[in-house]
Amino acid sequence: MASVMNSSMDSLFAALADPTRRAIVDQLRKGEASAGDLARPFALSQPAVSRHLRTLREAGLIDTRRAGTKRMFRLKPHRLSELDAWLDKFRAIMEANYSRLDTLLAQEDPKDDT
Repeated sequence: MASVMNSSMDSLFAALADPTRRAIVDQLRKGEASAGDLARPFALSQPAVSRHLRTLREAGLIDTRRAGTKRMFRLKPHRLSELDAWLDKFRAIMEANYSRLDTLLAQEDPKDDT
């Protein structure tokens, strides 16, 4: 199970490592869009945008549907929720560490600074 989770997280992080793909995900946050609409802000060829979309689809971040002759893309929010849940573990650990540090610093005697 752990290797499946790691593989799943690896593909998610790999897909989001590219700034163009993160920008596409950000665009899809606003709603469904065609490949042409998603390609418009970038100085990329249509095949390059298609490769980015394929990577996002393979990572499970986006889904497609046919609308006439167009393919429409939309976010699959559960994958972002998985990422957030994974990051929450680290947030909890870091918050506990900082809380212990705050307690330790509050207990220091200010007279020891001289």
